[in-house]
Amino acid sequence: MNGAGRFEAYDNDDNDDDKPYDDSPHGGAQHKDQEDNDPADPNREADGMNSSGDGDDQHPSTKPEPDRPPRIPLPRASVEDTGRPLPDAVPPLVLDHRVLKSLLGAWALAACSPQETAAVEEHLGGCGSCADEALRLREAVGLLHPSESLDLDPSLRARVLAGCLERRPPRIPVPAWATPYDAETARLDALLQDFGDAEWHAPVRLRWFRGDEPTSRRTTVAGVIAHLLTVDGLVAVALGLADPMGEVAADRATPSGRTEAYWRASHYPPTRAVRAPWREQSHDLVRTVSFTGGGTGRLSVPYGDFELPLHDAMLDRAFETWVHAEDIADAVDYPYEPPSGSDLHHMVDLAARMLPTVLSARRQAGLASPPPGPQRHLVPAGEPGRSLRLEIEGSGGGQWLIPLDSPAAVGSAEHEVAHVALDGAEFCRLAAGHVPPEEAAAGQVGDRTAIRDVLFAAASLSRM
Repeated sequence: MNGAGRFEAYDNDDNDDDKPYDDSPHGGAQHKDQEDNDPADPNREADGMNSSGDGDDQHPSTKPEPDRPPRIPLPRASVEDTGRPLPDAVPPLVLDHRVLKSLLGAWALAACSPQETAAVEEHLGGCGSCADEALRLREAVGLLHPSESLDLDPSLRARVLAGCLERRPPRIPVPAWATPYDAETARLDALLQDFGDAEWHAPVRLRWFRGDEPTSRRTTVAGVIAHLLTVDGLVAVALGLADPMGEVAADRATPSGRTEAYWRASHYPPTRAVRAPWREQSHDLVRTVSFTGGGTGRLSVPYGDFELPLHDAMLDRAFETWVHAEDIADAVDYPYEPPSGSDLHHMVDLAARMLPTVLSARRQAGLASPPPGPQRHLVPAGEPGRSLRLEIEGSGGGQWLIPLDSPAAVGSAEHEVAHVALDGAEFCRLAAGHVPPEEAAAGQVGDRTAIRDVLFAAASLSRM
């Protein structure tokens, strides 16, 4: 409407070609006051200038085209450009002690005006009692707004992925037995992301049990990632992927043998450069088992001294990734949470299923007590026998009946002779060799010999 009104006012005006077009707010009054000047008059151009002193154009008397929109007036000149004196600064507030003291609460909450803030802070420099009160109020405000950690919640990635998958399921889903490995490698990779050279060379001591004796091996953070790279390579080779060892030959195709050979073949101690091949290999493993489907879970993965089905090997790799991630976090003094409840439950289940075989091997090596009774014979395969109830509490918990007399026997509640209760993370650290069996915080009821044999068998699951 404003534009149309201006054009109507222009069209209704007398069509005098000698009158310059002025679209300033006072243009109409200016035309009324102007006298008919000669176009050659030198003052003519001055009359066509706006209040800022700038000419409208080179020919101020030229009218715009009928369909041309009116020109926008130039902005007003700032005070600094006009040479006029600047306005006086706002004088500071002059307040008495009582008023300033009443403003301390608002000042602590940053709710004062700039003038009040300046007055309070100037007063605090000379009044000790108010300064002490202001400090106390600021500390109280800090308690109202506690500082929060800038580190991301370790479960954030899992929650985001779960929310995305609820809206759009993946075209090629990751098998359930491979999701713990996917989650733990992602968590470890996030921990390594911001490491500097000092962190990569921080000393780490790998711990495990050999027989009944604890043992350890000293390395660095980069050395731990190299260890994970070489042992994950066992799964990669079983799936037909490239072996990260390359041309390096190991004396024994065991996890420790491959790791020691890789460390010896390195011209220099492993550095941050080892992260890229480890990360790429972990992605390749998850991608490959996802594309090949769940049928590959029955594929056998050789570990040198024993073999595991692929679905158990992936759980084993997830378990070791978490354990060594905790080793790395301890080395750099960084908090690290256990896996999610569902993933931890799968790891505990794998260890519980392996206990009868390890217990049998320890009995053959003379490290565990033989079955009681005059005959001392093993229970036939598929028959119920003496059992220990393993109760895992907390996240990832559950109950398992562990056959004691034969790996092929069936756990039976009727033949239960002992009951052991442990926290889920505590049991996993025991199985990793990080907690001595004698110091495991376990609730124990029943046959003490059977309980000792099972706890030591759990520690014997550990390896480098």
